[in-house]
Order: sequence, then structure tokens, then C-alpha cells
Amino acid sequence: MADDLRPDGPFEIFLAAPPGLEPVLAEEAREKGFDVTATVAGGVLARGGWQEVWRANLELRGAGRVLVRLVGFPAVHLAQLDKRARRVPWGEVFRTDTPVRVEASCRRSRIYHEKAAAQRVVQALGGAGVPVSDEAELRVLVRIENNLVEISLDSSGSPLHRRGHKQAVGKAPLRETLAALFLRAAGFDGAEPVVDPMCGSGTFVIEAAEIAAGLAPGRDRTFAFERLAGFDPTRWDAMRATRAARDGPLRFHGFDRDAGAVRMSLENAARAGVDGRCAFARQAISDLVPPEGTPGLVIANPPYGGRIGDAGALRALYGRFGEVMRARFAGWRVALVTSEDTLARASGLPLGAGPQVPHGGLRVRLWQTAGPLG
Repeated sequence: MADDLRPDGPFEIFLAAPPGLEPVLAEEAREKGFDVTATVAGGVLARGGWQEVWRANLELRGAGRVLVRLVGFPAVHLAQLDKRARRVPWGEVFRTDTPVRVEASCRRSRIYHEKAAAQRVVQALGGAGVPVSDEAELRVLVRIENNLVEISLDSSGSPLHRRGHKQAVGKAPLRETLAALFLRAAGFDGAEPVVDPMCGSGTFVIEAAEIAAGLAPGRDRTFAFERLAGFDPTRWDAMRATRAARDGPLRFHGFDRDAGAVRMSLENAARAGVDGRCAFARQAISDLVPPEGTPGLVIANPPYGGRIGDAGALRALYGRFGEVMRARFAGWRVALVTSEDTLARASGLPLGAGPQVPHGGLRVRLWQTAGPLG
């Protein structure tokens, strides 16, 4: 942990991940050329400067947020926190015309009053001419644990699953970041077809198509770091310039029994610019057949337990899904997301369970075959 802020870096970057999927995000970050230093509970640590912060927000599909570790130091009482916070060169990071919000958390520390801790940092920011507002979108995060103070900046702003494309959603939508991590965990790298027989608002299909097209997930949204003192719009525009989608055949297919879901998927794919690579249709699982061409991945986020539907009907749904996979999808890998182990087993497929992951108040797993179905 750095003792003094180095505005030009390198510094520690924290890439937030759903608990249980940190190794999957670490793999993606390394693949994208980031200097990953550790995998920790709730995320991945990397080293880099502001260019890497910008690029992480722009390019990483699995990260929920990108935090910049500004400064860290020990403190056992508020006077120490106040003194050290005033030494931070806030003006080199924040602008005097852009307010920030301070949030604090305290655990197992002699400084235990979160509002008092936040107020000390608010006063330090104010002393440097940086305005503070409880309504500000730009956040400074103060974390005090075991008498160690860690002050970070949320460089993302709104969560990174908000790509700006999926405006139409159905019941219990899957976050894009989680879908991207599940696709990676299932072995998808953009070079094979994907079929989602219960596509909802099209998240798996659209993410897969974007990966195959080489499109950056953050290409169409804004970020909190754009309001910082050292932000360079010209360099940023060059970094996020839309790259031409790689050529490739139509190979991403979504189906749903709900005509409204199909319509939403088509609209979301068009906003993402991948409607030419995706096909969506209203169809029951019983009518599902493989698309022409080489086998690939079938992945689904079916209804489950506390989410939608009753147990008996759901077991029948999963059972029928498994029957169709065994009868018609030889050579394909199969993966599904569910909160209920009994439902995964009701499919009758040889599925292995991944780690439990928080999602919508539940804990879900990715279940998948070890290889192609025989």
C-alpha cells in the first residue's frame, strides 16, 4: 500500500469482481495485458497509471468497478487521520469545479465512527479547494480496517455492467459483467457459436457477439474519471475510438417462448451494434435444434427457485432442456446458471458445479459439462 499519493502512477488498481469469480476476472485482465499482482476477496489487484485505469474501464468485461488506491497509512485515532489526509495532494487528482462525495467504512479499528472518519477527509478535500457534496457522482472511498486507512477513488461512476445498450429488460435480468465472466468460465473465446434457448433480454447472446466482434464493452458510455484534473479528452477519444468489428458469420442465437423477450433482445442487440451477428426467435425448448455449422456452446439462465415459477414446473423445464441437449446437441458443450442444485440435476446432464456467486439476492452457480456431449 502506498504511503503517499503519486498522481502519475504507477499505483494500485482494484478491479471489483463477484465473490467466487475473482480468478476468472484475473485471467481476463492478464489476457488484456494488465499487470495483475494478486487475486483477493471481491476482486483483482493490478499496478498501473491513469492510462491503465481508463483502459480497464473501457475494455474489461468482467469488472464491476475500477477503483484507484490513492493512499494508505496506519491511524488509530481521528487526529492521525486528519493529519495524514491533509498531506494528500488532492488538487493533483480532483478539480476545483467538480464536487466529490466521501463514503467511509470502519471494521476492527480504533477509529470506529464512520461519519467522523468521512468528515476528516471532507475537511482535507475542502482545504485543498475541492468541493464536497452528498449528491456528487464522483466518489472517494475511505476504508479503515485493522487500524489501516485506505483511500480510494471510484473511477467508474455507474457500475460497469451498465454498458448503455440493454435498455429493455425482462424478469430477473443477468448483469452483463456476470454474463461475460460466465461465458469465459465456460470456455468461450469468441471463436464458436453460442445458443441461448431461454435468452430473456439477450444478455448472453449479445455479450458473445460483442466478444467475437472485438468491441470494447465501455465504448458507448461515460465514466467518473472523465471529471478528474488530469483527464485528457484527446487521448481518451483515441483510446475508445470504435474499432471495426471483425468479420464473421452469423453464429449467435437466442430463443424464448415470450415474444416480448425476443423483441427486447432484438432492440438491445441493435443498440449494441451486433444485430447483424445475432438471430432471435420465439420458440419453445422442445423445438430447439442446433444451427448449421460447427458445434459450440449452449448457455442459459433459466428460471429458478426464488426467481420465477414453481418447483414442479421448473423441474419439468430443466428435464426437457436436458432431453433436448442429449438428443440433438451431440458435440456441444452445455452450461446453465441456477440457484438450485436440484434443478441442475433435474436436467439429467453430466454437469459440474462452479462456485456460488451473489446475484439478485440469491447465490447462483454456473453448471457446465466437462466437455462436448457424446
